[in-house]
Amino acid sequence: MSITSEEELRGLRAVGRIVGRALRELAKLVRPGITTGEIDVAAAGILLREGARSAPALVYGFPGAICISLNDEIVHGVPGARVIREGDLVKLDLTIERDGFMADAAITVCVPPVSDDARRLVRCTERAFRKALGVARAGRRVNEIGRAVEDEVRRSGFSVVKELCGHGIGRTIHEPPTVPNFFDAEMDQRLTEGLVITIEPLIAVGSGQEFTARDGWTVKTRDRSLAAHFEHTMVITRDAPILLTAA
Repeated sequence: MSITSEEELRGLRAVGRIVGRALRELAKLVRPGITTGEIDVAAAGILLREGARSAPALVYGFPGAICISLNDEIVHGVPGARVIREGDLVKLDLTIERDGFMADAAITVCVPPVSDDARRLVRCTERAFRKALGVARAGRRVNEIGRAVEDEVRRSGFSVVKELCGHGIGRTIHEPPTVPNFFDAEMDQRLTEGLVITIEPLIAVGSGQEFTARDGWTVKTRDRSLAAHFEHTMVITRDAPILLTAA
């Protein structure tokens, strides 16, 4: 969506703050011995407390309040009986709806002790996000975001998962435009002031090729390599974007 009023900006700020607070709270629960299902129950409790709803459940029928993906799982992991163990990379991806507005963010949590490659991978996702943030300005083209992400990822020796991208958001989860994590000359739409998007580097240690698991939801790396994810929802301006989910 593109913001056209202060009322819309207030609604988006409110839902974004909930996402940011919830992810910080849920990240503290990630430890050896807890199940992804237990984290999902906690997420559902937070949403109930905030008067919000899980957007993936609302829009797509996702079977959980939050997507939780481990290790070679890139995104859309279904919470359940799986136990988190030492050395895991845990991706928490939360998209919520309240009062007709939606916001989306994701973090990757390391469960010590993790490998050097795992730590470098997680740091790379955040660096790539920051690089992309630096070019996310009204008047720039959406593929410039992709170039910034891809350059940082390649420089660090990792691979972009090209099939998974950022997106417009606001009134529903996935709105135009697609926000790639690689340079594509055909994705040349200009960013406009007030446009609400996510930037979300999704990267892997290996080739970056992916497939969907038999549960129909979980997207995994084809070569079973580790993957990481970092994401925020923002409003494009002529200067630095307004990070809605970082509050």
